[in-house]
Amino acid sequence: MMVSEKQENPSILKRGWLWFRDIPSKPIAKLRDVARRAIKVAEEDPRRLIHSLKVGLTITLVSLLYYLQPMYNNLGASAILAVMTVVVVFEFTVGGTIGRCLNQGLATLAAAALAIGAQRLAILSGKRSEPYLIGLFVFIQAVAMTFLRFFHNVKAKYDYGVLIFILSFILVSISGLRTNNVLNLAQARLVTILIGASSSLAVCILIRPVWAGEDLHKYVAQNISQLGNFLEGHMDQCFKTLPDVGIEITKPSIVNLDSILVDSKVKEETLADLAGWEPGHGQFMFRHPWKQYLRIGNLTRQCACRLEPINGYLNSEFQAPKEIECTIQEAFTESRKALKELAWAIETTTEPSSANPHIENLKITSSNLKSLLRSGIWGDQSDVLQIIPVAAAMIDTISSVEQIGDAVKELSFMAKFKSRTAEIPERCD
Repeated sequence: MMVSEKQENPSILKRGWLWFRDIPSKPIAKLRDVARRAIKVAEEDPRRLIHSLKVGLTITLVSLLYYLQPMYNNLGASAILAVMTVVVVFEFTVGGTIGRCLNQGLATLAAAALAIGAQRLAILSGKRSEPYLIGLFVFIQAVAMTFLRFFHNVKAKYDYGVLIFILSFILVSISGLRTNNVLNLAQARLVTILIGASSSLAVCILIRPVWAGEDLHKYVAQNISQLGNFLEGHMDQCFKTLPDVGIEITKPSIVNLDSILVDSKVKEETLADLAGWEPGHGQFMFRHPWKQYLRIGNLTRQCACRLEPINGYLNSEFQAPKEIECTIQEAFTESRKALKELAWAIETTTEPSSANPHIENLKITSSNLKSLLRSGIWGDQSDVLQIIPVAAAMIDTISSVEQIGDAVKELSFMAKFKSRTAEIPERCD
């Protein structure tokens, strides 16, 4: 009995010592993991690190104003609101920052004016009823503005402004119960917002600006290019010619379409809303047709959805007649070329005339494929139930590519893309 206790005690002490020894290593391992993640985030998009530095610089500059005696004498403790304004309005993109600045400035101005009017009206009613009227006004505007946030158009672009309106109205109207200088209070709030917003805009636009419109432009072109890459990467796998037989269809992967189908709609709509706030810059003129990019994005997702079912039909190996093999291969080839040309046209803001021959060939291919399906050339082959869905999916894909081509042509006309005769950069396939 005594021997077993002696054996257990060293074991317990050893485990306790190992646990105590590992205590310092756990936070170090956590710090290393955080550092690796931070490096990965910065490498994915170096603009994120630059944005963080820009925010830090702006907050530091505005904070120094708090220590200027003339500024403090005029604004008092309200001067710190300029720093708070920088924190809430400085966004990653120029469009986001401009939108927030305008929302906060206009909402504060409107709320301050309305609150001063409400406070004056409450004063006229007498001292006893003044707090009750102020409370009623606060209740009415809070209910109305909160309900307004449920409207889709307001939620998309003005939600932040509505929140600032509620806060500013309450701040000015309630503060008026304890001070007679309501105008000075409203003026101080407007001045601090102006200082914070102007500082944020200056740094955001002048130092390595990030334009939401440019990101949307590249993102839409990238998604179209990914469709072309999908067709290019899997054409040989899907249609591998065998001697003396038709084609063998193997298992392609649709994994590279996930980035188009998942969350792309939300990202495009967000970028389009932010781009609407941005002034003309670079090759993007004022009132650039950002909504047309949303239409192209929707058509791109439709095309990806029509390609995706092909994966289910091609999971098992089967053979098709030579005529259908050649026609489907031609459809894959021309669709890939057309999508590549359309993506390149958007990327270089060039008229998409180079895609026209491929789209015309697609129309002919679609007609030929329909004729082959009606002819019943497969006879009594058991693969007919698999051939027809694949061919039908390809016909739908061809139709989607044609629609994307029409939408890109409209964009080139609306955005005044340069003609093919102009000097343009060489394309890297």
